[in-house]
Amino acid sequence: MSISNGMFIFVSAKFIPTMISKQDIKDVSTQQKKAILNSDSFPRELLGELSYGIKDCALVISGLRRCGKSTLMGQLMKKEKLRESAFYLNFDTPRMYGFTIDDFRLIDEIISEGGFLSLFFDEIQVIDGWEVYVRGKLDEGKNVVVTGSNASMLSRELGTKLTGRHITCELFPFSYTEYCGFKHLDKGYDSTKSYLDEGGMPKFLETGESRILEELVNDILYRDIAVRYGIRDERTLQTALSLLLSNVGSLFSANKLKQQLELKSTTTVSEYLSYFQQSYLMEYVPKFSWSAKVQLANPKKVYCIDNGILANVSNGFSKNDGHKLENAVFITLRQSGRKIYYYRDPAAECDFITTFKGKPERAIQVCYELNSENRAREIAGLSQAMDALDLNEGLIVTFNQEDHILAHGKSIIVLPFHEFN
Repeated sequence: MSISNGMFIFVSAKFIPTMISKQDIKDVSTQQKKAILNSDSFPRELLGELSYGIKDCALVISGLRRCGKSTLMGQLMKKEKLRESAFYLNFDTPRMYGFTIDDFRLIDEIISEGGFLSLFFDEIQVIDGWEVYVRGKLDEGKNVVVTGSNASMLSRELGTKLTGRHITCELFPFSYTEYCGFKHLDKGYDSTKSYLDEGGMPKFLETGESRILEELVNDILYRDIAVRYGIRDERTLQTALSLLLSNVGSLFSANKLKQQLELKSTTTVSEYLSYFQQSYLMEYVPKFSWSAKVQLANPKKVYCIDNGILANVSNGFSKNDGHKLENAVFITLRQSGRKIYYYRDPAAECDFITTFKGKPERAIQVCYELNSENRAREIAGLSQAMDALDLNEGLIVTFNQEDHILAHGKSIIVLPFHEFN
C-alpha cells in the first residue's frame, strides 16, 4: 500500500519472517564489518568521549537513524585496534528479518569459534529481549557495544535487565563544527548559510540527494512507529509530523494539534508526539518554571533534530531564515547535553534557557538580524529573563553580527552563529 500526501511517499509492506542460519549470520557479519572498517569516514567528535572497555558495563550509543552510529562503531573498533577480536552485526538489514532471541545461540557459536572478545551490535532494539542476551555476555566478561534508534525502548530495557551495567551516550547528525570539517569549509558566514539549509546528515551531505532524507523520514514513520506501535491511521500520523515540521520554533500543545488533525482523543496525539521524540526526529522544549506542574500545563516549542530534514522534506517549512537559525541554535544546545527551556511571561519572551544541575545557567535569544525594528524587543525579552533568573550575562545569537550591549545593568553579548559553537 502506498500513500502520498504531497510531503511523503509512504509505503507499507508486510515483513515475512524467515529462518536464520548460522552461515547467514556469518556472511552478513563479515560483509558488514569489512564495509565499516574499510570506509574512509570522517572522525566524529563523540569518538574521544566514548567510555569503552569498562568492566561489566555495556556501552550504549543511541541516536537518529543514519546519523552515523555504524560509522562510529567502526571508528571505535579501529581506535581500540579490534579489527580481529571484535564481532560486529547490524540487525537492521533484510537478511536478518525474522531474527529472534533464540537465534542468539547461533551468534554464540560464531563468537566461540572466532574467539571474539568484543561484541558490537548495531540497531539491536529491533530484537525483542536483546538486553537479556547482552547481560549474559557481560557476565561472561565480554566487552559489549550496542546502538539503537529508539530512545524510549533503550531506556526502558536498560532500566530493567541492565540497571547499573551500562553507559549511555547520544550521537546526533554532524554539528556545525563537524559539518565544516566534513565539507572542508572555514567557519564563517558562508558555511553558516549552507549549514542552515543542509543540516548534518552524513549521507545527504555526501550525495546531495534529498531523496535520502525523504526515505529516512519514511522509515521512521513506518518501521519505527507505525509497525512497532500498531498504528493503522498512517495518513494522520504523516499529517501530524508535517504540521510539526512546518511550525518549528512555535508553541504547540497536544490539544491544539488534536483540533488540527480532527481527532477525538488527545491521548492519541500525545502518543504520536512521544513517538516522534523517541525516534530522535522531533524535540519539544518546555516553558521554564520552578514548578513541574506549570511546565506540563504550558505549551511547548517544537524543533527538529536536523535542518536538512526541515529544508528538504517538509514542503510547508517556512523559508524564514530566523526559524532556520533558531532551530540550528537548538540543535547545538541539544548536542551539549544541557536541559533546555524557553522563558515567557506576559511582557517578554526569551528563546532558550539552559540549566545545569537544576540551576539556570544561560539565557539565549536568537535573532537573525538585530535592527531598529526588533532591537528593543529582543533585548527586553532577554533582560527580563535574566532578571527573573538572576543571571548577569545573556547572549543574542545572530547570523553575522557581533556586539556588546549593557542594558538595565546586565551584560549582553551579541555573537554570530559560527562563534556560538
